[in-house]
Amino acid sequence: MFTQPSHLLCILTLTLAGTTGLRAQNINAELRGKPEDSEARPPIHAQPYVTASPTGYAPSQIRHAYGFDQLTGDGTGQTIAVVVAFGSASIQNDLNTFCAKYGLPTTTVAVYYPQGKSGRTDSGWALETSLDVEWSHAIAPKANIALVVARSARFGDLLSAVDYAVNLGAKQVSMSWGGSEFSSEASYDYHFNKPGVTFVAASGDNGSGVIWPAASPFVTSVGGTTLSLDASGNVSSETAWSGSGGGVSAYEAKPAFQNGWQNAGSRSTPDVSYCADPNTGVSVYISNYNNSTGWITVGGTSAGSPQWAGLIALSNSARGASLGNTNTAIYSTAAASYSTNFRDVTSGSNGGYSATPMYDYVTGLGSPLSNVLVPTLSLY
Repeated sequence: MFTQPSHLLCILTLTLAGTTGLRAQNINAELRGKPEDSEARPPIHAQPYVTASPTGYAPSQIRHAYGFDQLTGDGTGQTIAVVVAFGSASIQNDLNTFCAKYGLPTTTVAVYYPQGKSGRTDSGWALETSLDVEWSHAIAPKANIALVVARSARFGDLLSAVDYAVNLGAKQVSMSWGGSEFSSEASYDYHFNKPGVTFVAASGDNGSGVIWPAASPFVTSVGGTTLSLDASGNVSSETAWSGSGGGVSAYEAKPAFQNGWQNAGSRSTPDVSYCADPNTGVSVYISNYNNSTGWITVGGTSAGSPQWAGLIALSNSARGASLGNTNTAIYSTAAASYSTNFRDVTSGSNGGYSATPMYDYVTGLGSPLSNVLVPTLSLY
């Protein structure tokens, strides 16, 4: 089991390395001050080069792979809040270009700076911003997008931005960031204990291990897979991605919704999965990324968080009200009819754990069969 001493948290380091490009590496540093002063990182991986044309999966391919193309709903009436640090000055232009390329309806991104603009630019967080906005829109194209930008990557600023997003009325909040667990984390979980609001977070990108806020029982944690499609665009295989975070929390109690699914005495992650391997990643358009503008293929569990937020937006739109407890609903649908709601991922590992039938510490319950899962969730 992966654990971190209670006085350790991770800070952000981004490097270009090998064929997987952008890597967020865990650097354990002695925590000085309060946990909220520590910095979060985006679990994002990308191919190393920006190209003139997209090379990753297109929205139509992902929508078909996960069954979204069989749904008639589009997220009308819902607001997805994307919470990031630093943001991106070009996000509206980037989204417009993305929509034009793939024939998606355009939308205006409402951008909020609850603590004021930082004045700093960060290519890694800018890429995360483009990924989250473009791909939440790809899944729920008629949902409103509220981009809430924290002035720094410190947990205190990001959590304040989360609170701001809730006060805006967003019922789906995507958080593609996190850091190592810490002994007092449960005392910060109140930020996500908001009935009727779904919080989604990436499970991590360095293999086995648990990060927070994905470890919070009030957050839906998304693990990662390698998604392979055949020439017709159908899924030929989906296996556990080696970088997918997951394991047993050192500090969070086991929630009731995981009873019968895992035998540990504590909360485990992830809850669900989605494509994350940068070698089978999604296409993202970004301006001025490390002085280049164009398309980049992106993976990491960051890619799954906004798309699962989009999935919940589709369900909430269909039911005309918000899910009261999303994790309880998700696990209940799995208990009622597992194979119709989830694609079971049974091979691959994250270094510490292997994918197994049904629930595991790499891919959770598995990936969504959204054509069934979305309407099923709309009944809860």
